[in-house]
Amino acid sequence: MGNRRRVAERRKTKPAVVGGMIAVVVVGAGFGVYALTGGSAADDRTSTTSSSGDHKPKVKTGPLSAKEVRSASTTFLTSWQTGKVTQAAAVTSDSTAATALLTGYTKDAHIKDVTLTAGTRTGDKVPFSVKGTVSYKGTSKPLAYESSLTVVRNKETGKPQVDWHSSVVHPDLKDGDTLVTGESGTPPVKAYDRDGGELTTAKYASLGPVLDGLREKYGKTAGGKAGIELQVVRGKDSQKAKLSDKTLLTMSKGTPGKVKTTLSPTFQAAAERQVAAKARSSVVVIRPSTGEILAVANNSRSFNVAFQGSLAPGSTMKVVTSTMLFEKGLVKPDESHPCPKTYKLAGWTFHNDDDSEIKQGTFKLAFGASCNNAFINFAPKLSNSDLTKEAQQVYGLGLNNWAIGVPTFDGAIPVQSGAQMGASLIGQGGVRMNPLNMASVSATVESGVFRQPYLVSPDVDHRTLAKASRTMSAQTQGWLKEVMRYTAGYGTASKAMSGVYGDVGAKTGSAEVDGQKKPNGWFTAYRGDLAAAGVVQAGGHGGDTAGPIVAALLKMG
Repeated sequence: MGNRRRVAERRKTKPAVVGGMIAVVVVGAGFGVYALTGGSAADDRTSTTSSSGDHKPKVKTGPLSAKEVRSASTTFLTSWQTGKVTQAAAVTSDSTAATALLTGYTKDAHIKDVTLTAGTRTGDKVPFSVKGTVSYKGTSKPLAYESSLTVVRNKETGKPQVDWHSSVVHPDLKDGDTLVTGESGTPPVKAYDRDGGELTTAKYASLGPVLDGLREKYGKTAGGKAGIELQVVRGKDSQKAKLSDKTLLTMSKGTPGKVKTTLSPTFQAAAERQVAAKARSSVVVIRPSTGEILAVANNSRSFNVAFQGSLAPGSTMKVVTSTMLFEKGLVKPDESHPCPKTYKLAGWTFHNDDDSEIKQGTFKLAFGASCNNAFINFAPKLSNSDLTKEAQQVYGLGLNNWAIGVPTFDGAIPVQSGAQMGASLIGQGGVRMNPLNMASVSATVESGVFRQPYLVSPDVDHRTLAKASRTMSAQTQGWLKEVMRYTAGYGTASKAMSGVYGDVGAKTGSAEVDGQKKPNGWFTAYRGDLAAAGVVQAGGHGGDTAGPIVAALLKMG
């Protein structure tokens, strides 16, 4: 938290009138009308360069004119619509990839009778709508969606071309993904909460990615039968990012299998309400004594940041850092420990929030105030791998072996040196986490033992849950609860935790991100046999943004 050195973190329109005429291309029967919009003739400007004294051909440079954008986009869209794949691909920046995906659009996805209608150009970007029909083994259904393309200038030839990405063909495609229509690789599933109620997006709006993940994992083993679907089949890059295959159109429904989860209908409903009221927020609730996930919710409906996000956790990481410092005997909660305004490490100067300082105070006071340099100034006494080992061995983080029942990102705490290692101590540098990871950290502090969080009981499929190689000492656990209790009662978390009674502890965090005016706000806390963590991206300080979300859920315990 504080002024740290920044560390980087991931309509339909009418045809336009051009020069007093409507630009319309009419194609063969079955393909409809394709309309392009453009700018005025005054926008048709180009510049050229040439080498004096030689005979090299002139190559256009500079910004694209409206005429060039219109020409490239028209050629591409018209060629695609009329089935001239080679011609369409030739006007892109990657003809090989474009040829493969556009060929598969007809051959593998079985999409025909395509009509493409361009919208209003904005600079070099041209939005367009797509209408077609998916036909497979005697079954046909209409398909409609919106997409866009961007025209760029080829640096070698100077000619305008479509900047190729798979998302041009469909916005849900990542590069390397494909579209396929056929029997779905996995049968559908019906997922249920711990009380037997069905989990649906109509009831819990943010659960879409979770339900997709449950289908991917259990569709073939939960007793269901596959249907016929148009799907996005993920490629290697998306698999590395742990993105699930995505259904775009259901041709015929299969017979769903059944999967029971650990989600609590009470907590899930409350979590959904909390994130719906705060943009770019995510939260997870865990039961420390078992590892059961009681709630997971995201303001975003398309990506599960709570489970799969990879974000710098800011000062919430100081819980793990303090564990390491206590275990190494470098400090105790009530020992005097200064927190200077600035601290220099390997050429970097680290600052506290508003250049505050604690000249005479205890480590507990510095933890409660989230004073950065009270942690960074331990760096000379640490090895580059100490924080990595602590996170892996005690908290089970960063080993990529969690098996909760759906895809997750399990944290990353890389071995780093110098100033980057110092930044890692306050949750910046190369450290990456999500609310699931940080809820697990608070759960581990509360119980004293790492229990891998899970959404589906391992008894369902006999999978092995991740374990930590060692357990923190009772003394270390006591000290951690002492500093987190102080933070919840008197420190940066006290405002949010007001009214949360019992055995409580909390830690706030703010993580600066290049390009954001406000930092990502983090909050992790426990109350008895409940632990929760949340993040609000670009929201501001964690105590003011994610804190109220987490505290509201802990009050239900």
